[in-house]
Amino acid sequence: MHLTRLDIIAAEKELCRRSLAYYARRAWHVLEPSTPLKWGWALDAICAHLEAVTRGDINRLLMNVPPGTMKSLLTGVIWPSWEWGPKELPHMRFLGTAHKQDLAVRDAMKCRRLITSDWYQTRWPMNLMADNNAKLRFENDKTGFREAMAFEGMTGSRGDRVLIDDPHSVADANSVQKLATGVATFREALPSRVNNEDSAIVIIMQRLHESDVSSVAIDLGYTHLCLPMRFEADRRSPADPRTIEGELLFPDRFPEHQVAQLEKTMGIYASAGQLQQRPAPRGGGMFKRSDFRVVRAEPAGYTWVRGWDLAATNDPSAARTAGVKVGIGPDNRLCIAHVVKDQVNAAGVERLLASTAAADGRAVRGSIPQDPGSAGKSWALHLLKSALMGYSYTSSVETGDKETRAMPLAAQVEAGNVDIVAGDWNGDFLDEAATFPMGKFKDQIDAATRAFDMIAGVNNSWAGTI
Repeated sequence: MHLTRLDIIAAEKELCRRSLAYYARRAWHVLEPSTPLKWGWALDAICAHLEAVTRGDINRLLMNVPPGTMKSLLTGVIWPSWEWGPKELPHMRFLGTAHKQDLAVRDAMKCRRLITSDWYQTRWPMNLMADNNAKLRFENDKTGFREAMAFEGMTGSRGDRVLIDDPHSVADANSVQKLATGVATFREALPSRVNNEDSAIVIIMQRLHESDVSSVAIDLGYTHLCLPMRFEADRRSPADPRTIEGELLFPDRFPEHQVAQLEKTMGIYASAGQLQQRPAPRGGGMFKRSDFRVVRAEPAGYTWVRGWDLAATNDPSAARTAGVKVGIGPDNRLCIAHVVKDQVNAAGVERLLASTAAADGRAVRGSIPQDPGSAGKSWALHLLKSALMGYSYTSSVETGDKETRAMPLAAQVEAGNVDIVAGDWNGDFLDEAATFPMGKFKDQIDAATRAFDMIAGVNNSWAGTI
């Protein structure tokens, strides 16, 4: 049987209709004519999840994958053109966002270039409106459009598909304010940008921080595809076929020597987030869980102090007030014996300080932070004269950033010189330590650091006598 060119095109169109992955491979030559395509199962997994969105099986999707795995191209370029053409859904309206508008525009332009190519037009003729065919937005004659905008500048249009591609930059991970702004946009602005209850939101990003948009999406119950560069059995996604610990995600694209070089260059924190899709290194970065030795009870013969980190707010999403009791033994071994923490307002801070100081007893010295300025000095003095009257407490201004202040304590932990008394607070404390300084909370570590500074004689002259 002799197949004509029309027969071949018809067969190709049918296979493209059935499979986004097949369509992506056929469209590749239009988008990257000089680059050979390398395909792997991870790309099939991304395509399968996007197909589920098209079918209506998923309308809230989060995909955490490493950079360089075609995530932007598949989600923001190939998938919209597939829905318009092979799936015969030209009415679909796409809003594409990224942390920088330039990145969102880049993908919109690639999508337009694919749709206007001879290859696409021969198979799926598509008329773009002459009066609405620009870099930021182009529209077809079936009322569908593809619009690009910065994530934090989402206003105006509504879409059937809202695509969020890396809402945070890598630099945003080091700014509490920028992270909070991104999360606020996700929670407050995004819901009003979808057309109706059938509209879909698709996030594709790398993990950068415990408090990033991914964290919120997970809490909200988004369908989650997580594909770390190296396989971790305890975090295996159902779509992940790997079984060997450490097995690579995409060896044809990222072979072992290249991944090892990336890990070395990026360092443990960036590798954890961008490659492994976890907010902090497995087992801990600055503080490793395995470096803490758990003991059953407070050791005898130790001198005890308690350091505090204060946050006068009962907002559950904000920092907590935390007090950490740390001791030093005759052999200079350290022990973290107890942690108290709570989300409380100013009055609650006073009550927590007073009750904890009473429970510790007068033999336990303590220190509270003093914010810079006269107001901070007045507040600290008020606490010393009210809640802490009669106890050996002092106050001091914090110097340097949290990470720098924690380094001396981290060195003692890494040396195996820090015990931790078994208690129901251990899990939360070790979770925070393992994700520090990239975790959502830093209050317990900051309080422990202050206590250690007291022991080391950094903040208080009396500590030199311990």
